Amino acid sequence: MGSVHRVVVLALDGVYPFELGIANRVFGSAEGRYEVLTCSVDGGPVRTNSDFSVTVGHGLDALRTADTVVLPPFDRALLTPELPAGVTDALAAIPEGARIVSICTGAFVLAAAGMLDGRPATTHWLLAERFREWFPYVDLDPDVLFVDDGDVLTSAGAAAGVDVCLHLVRRDHGTAVANQVARACIVPPWRDGGQAQYIEQPVPEADTQGTSATRQWALENLHEPLTLTELAGHARMSLRTFARRFTEEVGVSPGRWLIQQRVSRARHLLESTDLAVDDIAGQVGFATGTSLRQHLHAAIGVTPLAYRRTFRGEALTLRATS
Repeated sequence: MGSVHRVVVLALDGVYPFELGIANRVFGSAEGRYEVLTCSVDGGPVRTNSDFSVTVGHGLDALRTADTVVLPPFDRALLTPELPAGVTDALAAIPEGARIVSICTGAFVLAAAGMLDGRPATTHWLLAERFREWFPYVDLDPDVLFVDDGDVLTSAGAAAGVDVCLHLVRRDHGTAVANQVARACIVPPWRDGGQAQYIEQPVPEADTQGTSATRQWALENLHEPLTLTELAGHARMSLRTFARRFTEEVGVSPGRWLIQQRVSRARHLLESTDLAVDDIAGQVGFATGTSLRQHLHAAIGVTPLAYRRTFRGEALTLRATS
């Protein structure tokens, strides 16, 4: 990879316009660290899933020079278990060693090409059943926002494309640069939880007391044990009512949410400080360094030291749920 990392976006027939622009918006906000090109399989205009087409600047020659390839989603009505026309040649043009990133239905293309067999991946939760039926050899996890499996990354629908691109900026250049990009794009550097929070579920009654103030209070006091009883007491609810309303609003249980926040805070400290693991554990509310190691490994499959090394130039395989 040279001083400027080349990202090539492959637009397929029926592409979603919003997702088509994500890579340019995110990577293009990283102050000259990336060059973003957009191509089609034949270099010609591409029909979107809206009432217009887009003219792209490049054909397959651009793919041959890519350091990272981004595959945006295309209309669900065009999905098949086979590769779309022309895509075989496009995938063959990607140089060895390039990273490949799919957004939403883009994972169907990678799976149809056999590139996800035996690997972890994700896609939009609405399409999980169809994906499993067509591609049973893929280790699909429809509950996460994106999966980083090293040289191949897959993400869920729409805005999860922003999450995975920000993650790559963080992986390439660290937290400070990724946070600058997030601020420029007016998006959060990390989103809490996985796709489960976006699956249709009962909405709390408008006149009921919410849990947002208690969540904010918890974030300000993550270094404390924070039992469910304390959380419910802060919200002035019974344990049962608090747990129900919290899950309705957030999509995960209070205990699971707390672990996610503590792991997320620990990841930030591992990336941005030289604090010892035991010290980080204390700052984020895990009783011991061993507890932090267990929770971090359960969340992303690596140890704290391995995770820290990642942000000093080494590779990492992880699944992101926060």
